[in-house]
Amino acid sequence: MAERPGDVFLRNVNAKRLQVRLVDELIGMAKAIVADDVLNNAELEYLVRWLVANREITSDPLVAILYRRIEAMLADGIFDDDERAELLETLRTFGSEAMEMGEVMKSTSIPFTAPAPQLSFDGVRYCFTGTFKYGTRSECEATVSQRGAVPGSLTRNTDALVVGYYATESWLHSSYGRKIMKAADMLEAGRPIVIVSEDHWASHL
Repeated sequence: MAERPGDVFLRNVNAKRLQVRLVDELIGMAKAIVADDVLNNAELEYLVRWLVANREITSDPLVAILYRRIEAMLADGIFDDDERAELLETLRTFGSEAMEMGEVMKSTSIPFTAPAPQLSFDGVRYCFTGTFKYGTRSECEATVSQRGAVPGSLTRNTDALVVGYYATESWLHSSYGRKIMKAADMLEAGRPIVIVSEDHWASHL
């Protein structure tokens, strides 16, 4: 029996409603988890179950990005403190008032080096901060290591600080904002460090 045009319309409308409901549910869940600034194991397990249950019925990038991010973090069977802090920051970004249906507002006040510098890798010391669309922080570090660079924490010897794509207008009050400000202070003190966006960094890979 041929499907009537009215049936197609209703199915599309219902699918759209489902997409919106799932995004709203994910944002609400993210806000609830970060409310106490702690991500415990029970919350992580619940979030993973929710993502597994819903990733096949929605094409929204929020669900897909978060699922891939957690999947990569848990791939080695260990969820360490750095990964916990990174995921908490990701959830804080997803639950931010600055986000509208998956579009994250970039802050124009981040003190990126201007003009954006040419980047190299061999022997260059990189530090990564924030949440990245490229992958986890460990994956970003592995990528530059393969090209001869030295990833690590932000120190006086760091040559380049890469800020993840998912930076919000409230970056100054975030955990990764402290690294950005430290790098800016290093610049003022005469240290030739560069601060670049993830997109600029990725364009050199």
